[in-house]
Amino acid sequence: MDRFSWANGLLEINETLVIQQRGVRLYDGDDKSKLDVGVALLSTHRLIWRDIKNHECCLSMPLSQIIFFEEQAAGIGKSAKIVIHLHPPSANKEPGPYQHSKYSYIKLSFKEHGQIEFYRRLTEEITQRRWENTSVSQSISPGVSSQVGRFTRAVGIVGIERKIEEKRKETDKNITEAFEDLSKLMVKAKEMVELSKSIANKIKDKQGDITEDETIRFKSYLLSMGIANPVTRETHGSGTHYHMQLAKQLGDMLQAPLEEQGGMMALTEVYCLVNRARGMELLSPEDLLNACKIFESLKFPLRLRVFDSGVMVVQLQSHSEEEMIASALDNVTEKGSLTAEEFVFTEIDSGNSFSLHLIHTCRDLLSFLLCRLLLAEKMGHLCRDDSVEGLRFYPNLF
Repeated sequence: MDRFSWANGLLEINETLVIQQRGVRLYDGDDKSKLDVGVALLSTHRLIWRDIKNHECCLSMPLSQIIFFEEQAAGIGKSAKIVIHLHPPSANKEPGPYQHSKYSYIKLSFKEHGQIEFYRRLTEEITQRRWENTSVSQSISPGVSSQVGRFTRAVGIVGIERKIEEKRKETDKNITEAFEDLSKLMVKAKEMVELSKSIANKIKDKQGDITEDETIRFKSYLLSMGIANPVTRETHGSGTHYHMQLAKQLGDMLQAPLEEQGGMMALTEVYCLVNRARGMELLSPEDLLNACKIFESLKFPLRLRVFDSGVMVVQLQSHSEEEMIASALDNVTEKGSLTAEEFVFTEIDSGNSFSLHLIHTCRDLLSFLLCRLLLAEKMGHLCRDDSVEGLRFYPNLF
């Protein structure tokens, strides 16, 4: 803190304000200073701190005093900080709030956030070192700066107009750079979409020439690339129109996975599949459910089905319940009797298609396959024995 000098907060000629942040407390090393929370101002030449209550209490320190600086993350009950390591104070330094300090660094504690942008702008100024381009009229010794400072400050209409023009040029530069970055991002996005289409066409054209492992790997690449233009509330509003557009996109996306998995997929698995494909545009469970409910009204080849047990699945309209019941009955008849857990392993061993996600989440798979047993029981093909050993299903010989 002994590197700071008293100041009046006015900018000098050729000095430009870069950023200011409220709610900043100064630390002398690891110790809180006797000063209250104030406003930190970063200019092209100095670091300035002004008390938020007493505007006459203002300190400044030249940026040339800084050796390096680093971030200190926030913790429980602690705000984020920027630690600034400093050169020793010069012998002819102007008076300040501290004449001597045992520390060679200070800390800026950000009570109202904003440390990320402040750190970025401070990095730019230390890198560019714009204070070295000061005109001769400003290259005055620290010992006499307080006496001649009033003659070098930008005052009047001309000074104000110059500051406004510099700020406008800086704003125009920032806007131009932002649009350049956006254009580059759009070009990359188009390339990714074209790449995904190319891989999809290769899978269709060379299905018989590539191995099953290669096919799975290609499909995982496509899935990780995601949906090119996901339906969002920002692009399609809210309410019925949003859910209709979402249902159309889900219908196109889920057609192939459902066919691969025998025509039926648990809603939990659909939720994971869809959100993985959407990337950062995550879908809420409520929006997914509402979109699936209107599949039938839109005459899509899919529908949402709720079993008596409460398990919800998305299935193809062409999915045959008779085949599902017959498969369950055949497995139970072959083994004599089966529990739900045994039925799961029987289905997996028989080569039925289940996704890795559903297999790894055993509880979802158990609920999903238990619905088949309960449906076969409801149709009269199976009967149950519920005892202390658990629930077991038998062929209905009655």
